Amino acid sequence: MKKIAFNIDINASAPKVWNVMLDPVTYKQWVHVSWPDSSFKGKWEQGESLYFEGAEGGGTKAVVKELRPYEYLFMEHVAIVTADGSEDTTSDVAKTWKGTTESYSFTEQNGKTTLLVELNTPPEWAGMFEEGWPNALKELKRICES
Repeated sequence: MKKIAFNIDINASAPKVWNVMLDPVTYKQWVHVSWPDSSFKGKWEQGESLYFEGAEGGGTKAVVKELRPYEYLFMEHVAIVTADGSEDTTSDVAKTWKGTTESYSFTEQNGKTTLLVELNTPPEWAGMFEEGWPNALKELKRICES
């Protein structure tokens, strides 16, 4: 796995950044700049599964492993979801993707929040994240500050 990280300072409280980042409506807005038509289904609660989907309906399944509201969120990807909605854990692609983790740390000081995004991902997926996350975070910042 390759560890990559991104951070951004946002002139908004940690609860506001958290809520904008994870709300289904605003999630689609900030993610759209890097991953058009992406969405999710599920609950942002510890132990719950989240399904991240693209325009064609396929995507990934992640499990929320740790959640401290407005402070920290940690997820592990456990399956690829095919276009027909079935979960794939055995194909070569699924085997490389399984075990990918994402964490989000929200640190607020004087009304400004630093958001740190850390991923452990197979090297073949790193480029997608390295290209997409900086633009997505800039859009998240724009939405939070407007």
